[in-house]
Amino acid sequence: MSGRGALLGWLLAGYAFLYAPIAFLVAFSFNDAKLVTAWAGFSWRWYGVLFADEALLRAAFLSLRIAVASATLATVVGTLCGVALARFGRFRGRGAFDAAVAAPLVLPEVITGLSLLLLFVAMDQAFGWPAGRGALTVTLAHASVSVAYVAVVVRARLAGMTPVLEEAAADLYAPPAEVFRRVTLPLLAPALASGWLLAFTLSLDDVVVASFTSGPGASTLPMVVFSMLRLGTTPELYALATLIVLAVAAILLLGLWLQRSNAAASGGQPIAGGAGRL
Repeated sequence: MSGRGALLGWLLAGYAFLYAPIAFLVAFSFNDAKLVTAWAGFSWRWYGVLFADEALLRAAFLSLRIAVASATLATVVGTLCGVALARFGRFRGRGAFDAAVAAPLVLPEVITGLSLLLLFVAMDQAFGWPAGRGALTVTLAHASVSVAYVAVVVRARLAGMTPVLEEAAADLYAPPAEVFRRVTLPLLAPALASGWLLAFTLSLDDVVVASFTSGPGASTLPMVVFSMLRLGTTPELYALATLIVLAVAAILLLGLWLQRSNAAASGGQPIAGGAGRL
């Protein structure tokens, strides 16, 4: 019993180490004082300051647009890469293609950002596109990095998924395009959603690659926050972080509710790989 008690104590200590700073941040976002170490009473003051900060709001909306666009592009390309690696068997150049897809997973972000910057500059000089650095180059850079993560998720889903339904559709004279659209894509839906959310999070959180590939007037929210932190933390940043925490918590609760609703609708028997519908 003492061993279980010690294990529980270490578990609680670990969770406290992870979540106590977040709780501190949320609490002091309602602090009336400008100092982040002294409590001066409850106040909504810094949320008003946050919503009046046009530069910060502009950067937040820009980051959201870039994250949505780059995640969508990465999901499309990453899905095609994952399907090619999982379903096409051996083909000429497979090793080089696999290495190229997985490279962003192991390369330092500094190297990736610098390489993409040099690529955009060379393309601008050779073709005139993209003209300068801005939101477009950041979107393309984030998508190129996130493709690797989406491809890994899709490839893992296909590896654990039986091809019985796809073979049955082909036996019923469905063209390969119809098999992919009507059978493979619905079965890949959880992996596609996971890959999109992962790519969205990576884009929204990135500082290094965006710093290399952005230009004047295209500063993302992490870049703006990082520059503000050089002058010290403020309750305004605490208020921003609190809103992000609440948004993430709402998404997680919604996902948990949908999962329980689906489990209740299926009688608590999850369908693995679609084989249960055959």
